[in-house]
Amino acid sequence: MAEIYDLAIIGGGPAGLTAYLYAARARLNTVLIEKLSPGGQVLVTDFVENYPGFPEGLPGWELMDKFVAHVKKLGFTPKRGEVTALKIEGDLKKICLAEGEEILAKAVIIATGASPNKLGVPGEKELTGKGVSYCATCDGPFFRDQVVAVVGGGNTAVQEAIFLTKFAKKVFLIHRRDQLRAQKILQERAFANPKIEFIWNTVVEEILGKEKVEGVRLKNRKTGKTSTLAVDGVFIFIGIRPQSEFVKGLLPTDERGFIITDCEMRTEIPGIFAAGDVRSKACRQIVTAAGDGATAAFMAEHYLSER
Repeated sequence: MAEIYDLAIIGGGPAGLTAYLYAARARLNTVLIEKLSPGGQVLVTDFVENYPGFPEGLPGWELMDKFVAHVKKLGFTPKRGEVTALKIEGDLKKICLAEGEEILAKAVIIATGASPNKLGVPGEKELTGKGVSYCATCDGPFFRDQVVAVVGGGNTAVQEAIFLTKFAKKVFLIHRRDQLRAQKILQERAFANPKIEFIWNTVVEEILGKEKVEGVRLKNRKTGKTSTLAVDGVFIFIGIRPQSEFVKGLLPTDERGFIITDCEMRTEIPGIFAAGDVRSKACRQIVTAAGDGATAAFMAEHYLSER
């Protein structure tokens, strides 16, 4: 007979690692499944300055190393694998891996996170962490008195452009259309900010630079004219996508695919919880992901104790 775990955690970012910490302390027989290295998106965050307890800040990988070191004291050994499906089998949950293996558990916490949408242009991948960023809250302070570009036209792009004016001396907001999609009140604030300059009907074709961002090559969608804009950083906000494909048709999601839970991380199906950036919520930060993970593990323990 295959081993049946009390709890399976899918995803090894801040939410998943914190959930493991609380589950292990509760002495639940727990497995954590991660397709890459534990740490999630934080591993590619250049520097984290807003996580409580670290007033000097630290690189994202170093913060995640501390998370991993903590759970290793409780016997943490992640299982490497990519989850392709989650199924209900009687009172158990079956987790199907790409390699063909199946894992059975009495309860499951989904903590697979979300990924920012990419432009997919030359220079983007090579300069990520070297001036290309997907998080103004994380990286904005590094661009004090510099010139940056923000790509996007929705609420997040406009909010982050406004936020960046606290540090940058100039913010170019590049949008592929001739009007913003953001809420009107956000538009009004952005238009009234003297540090923000709008570049309409324009797309980024290439991010320029070798060791760091030096500029962007732009193309006007109406005229076809190309140009080069010198900037020190590029912040890309063209949406994020949840890593929730494997629960499609099983769990309710919002219009963008984020898993719907209550405030205690419970999904519609008893014994299945979601935590961190994969769930539908307003704030997506490391500290909120960790809080979600703790809550999910606590509620999973209660669920198992009542079986």
